[in-house]
Amino acid sequence: MAKKIVALVLAGGQGTRLGLLTDELAKPAVPFGGKYRIIDFALSNCVNSGIYAVGVLTQYRPHALSRHIGIGRPWDLDRKDGGVVVLPPFIAMDNSNWYKGTANAVYQNIDFVDSYDPEVVVILSGDHIYSMDYNEMIDYHLSKGADGTVACMRVPVSEAYRFGMMITDFDNRITDFQEKPQKPRSDLASLGIYVFNWKFLKERLIEDESEAESENDFGKNVLPRIVEKEYGSLYAFVFEGYWRDVGTLESLWESNIELTRPIPPLNLHDPSWRFYTQTEEYLPAYVGTSSHVRNSLINEGAEIYGRVESSVVFQGVHIGEGSVVRNSVIMTNTKIGRNVTIDRAIVGENSFISDDCVVGYGEEVPHESQPHIYNSGLTVVGSDAVLPSGIKIGRNSAIGNFVRERDFSGDVPGGKTVLSH
Repeated sequence: MAKKIVALVLAGGQGTRLGLLTDELAKPAVPFGGKYRIIDFALSNCVNSGIYAVGVLTQYRPHALSRHIGIGRPWDLDRKDGGVVVLPPFIAMDNSNWYKGTANAVYQNIDFVDSYDPEVVVILSGDHIYSMDYNEMIDYHLSKGADGTVACMRVPVSEAYRFGMMITDFDNRITDFQEKPQKPRSDLASLGIYVFNWKFLKERLIEDESEAESENDFGKNVLPRIVEKEYGSLYAFVFEGYWRDVGTLESLWESNIELTRPIPPLNLHDPSWRFYTQTEEYLPAYVGTSSHVRNSLINEGAEIYGRVESSVVFQGVHIGEGSVVRNSVIMTNTKIGRNVTIDRAIVGENSFISDDCVVGYGEEVPHESQPHIYNSGLTVVGSDAVLPSGIKIGRNSAIGNFVRERDFSGDVPGGKTVLSH
């Protein structure tokens, strides 16, 4: 094991493909799994791997994320020798401030990393759901005598166009890159998790900054240049555990619903690999005599008086009598009235669904303006929304954050958007 290790979590992502869920939040702050936020998984993996010097690089709408991380106590990261530090962009001498790309974000924080004098730096993405012991990757990196190591996963060739693909030789040394290829030459997809020797990476980052044409991105610029110019040895570490990119509404919904399976692919209850979060204290969940719960994840503070099937119910959710919630994700502190039907939906935090509403009905029709975001039959209701009694909302519709009864002019057909006035 190396002398000192620093982890940098890239958490500035906007997450535009999550639609209205990221209008007010950075993607790493999006709620997941009943009580967590997406960034909790990278932070928990660090702690479980014994890495206690962690920088979180924020950018887009950082406030909820900064508040969530605080001083790092839930992850045991409130330490004198290390701990977690939130690193927003700052205005330097040349007035550059916004992080231009993933590599530029690390470049702007060279002084922070140098203050620990590490041998090895681990660079992580804060917007994936996964369980990984980084020690296995670091040990692999050291055993290969590598300058850099990229975590990869084998994916079906039909999915390769979504990833940066690594081409390797017989020893897993990376010999070429393909960024989101239409004709992939490999099935090894980069997971956006890197281990570097710090001195080597620092030189590459300084060089990348001097290239006027560079987008200052690891996947597009830094890694391909290392291979092309033969600056050092890059290896692929093949990861075989659970990893999900929850960058679309469908993948976020799917990853949540997977948790309701009898044997979920990601075990949130593994005592040897715990996931930590910053959360309010709630009373125990209550399931009433009039309720029926099947294949669902019910969290603290929830009160269930209706029927819940194959759904994830977050903390503090109230589901009234006669209501049916099916194949849905209901986020923290949302209140659902009586005789409501919710089918195949994501409902944001602190929303109020009045009596007799129907969320998710009828045939699937493409969304009127953003079919690439609102699709797969999901109905999305934002946070702090109030739906009037008896309203019906069709599939592939988007009900914005902070909408009120006055913003509705009747039922909402499939594929429509309602925004707050």
